[in-house]
Amino acid sequence: MSLARHLNRALTATTGLQVRRTPAAARRAALAPRSAERPAAPYRCPPAGEPAPDRLLRRPVFIISSIRSGSTLLRMMMDAHPRLHAPHELHLGRMEVVCGNWFSERAMSALGLGRGDLEHLLWDRVLHRELTRSGKDFVVEKTPANAYMYRRLKDCWPDARFVFLLRHPESTARSWHESDPVKRPYDKAVEDVLPYLAAVEEARAADADGFTVRYEDVTEDPEREMRRLCAFLGLDYAPAMLHYGARKGGELVRGLGDWRENIRTGTVQPGRALPADDAIPEPLRAASAAWGYTS
Repeated sequence: MSLARHLNRALTATTGLQVRRTPAAARRAALAPRSAERPAAPYRCPPAGEPAPDRLLRRPVFIISSIRSGSTLLRMMMDAHPRLHAPHELHLGRMEVVCGNWFSERAMSALGLGRGDLEHLLWDRVLHRELTRSGKDFVVEKTPANAYMYRRLKDCWPDARFVFLLRHPESTARSWHESDPVKRPYDKAVEDVLPYLAAVEEARAADADGFTVRYEDVTEDPEREMRRLCAFLGLDYAPAMLHYGARKGGELVRGLGDWRENIRTGTVQPGRALPADDAIPEPLRAASAAWGYTS
């Protein structure tokens, strides 16, 4: 009889309990990482106003906007500038670093690197690699989910610059609804865009040095708005920003939503008419007023 059985018999005789091995499947499930329950990644913030000493990237530009706010149009216009490289959405927040065991975690800790610090190094390397391949001077990143991680981006790159792109909240919700009316009834679309609007406004309020531009102004007078944007970035205005072309790298760039014609033609087209004040649903009225669309 094995030692384990002897122990179990003695334990049962004295306490009525037994020790049993957990099934392998249950052990694996218990040890599997659960992303929804992962704690926030700790990281060290460099001194305010100073670039992190271990960053390769300098002065990146982040477009902070809601979904369906014309960020694809703005990205393509900025990418047409000879000194700006604006790749497709990179979803940096979904790129995570995990130490596979206690030994690697301890080793990184000895270097003064937590999981958040390692993720910042990864993000920086990816963006720097992309910028280097482009041959340009500054990178522009425009993933809408960046609205939720403004503080993290600012901590990663203290010298980052932020462009806040606004659009009438009702137009944003309607565009989101029209992109898939069956999946997203209008009321559901309103609920979906509300967190984005709140996150954009929170980031905008926290960054007095950021640049704010409205989608409607870009479509109404693109040259004026691009001149303003270039001045904010310390760049000369480039007329090519207004004629960014329908093809990039030999591949047709396909756009979605109200700016589909902008993407197809490669020139800026007028946006949709603004809704009447009484057509704005109650949940969107505060944001509409805060962004100057209503009184």
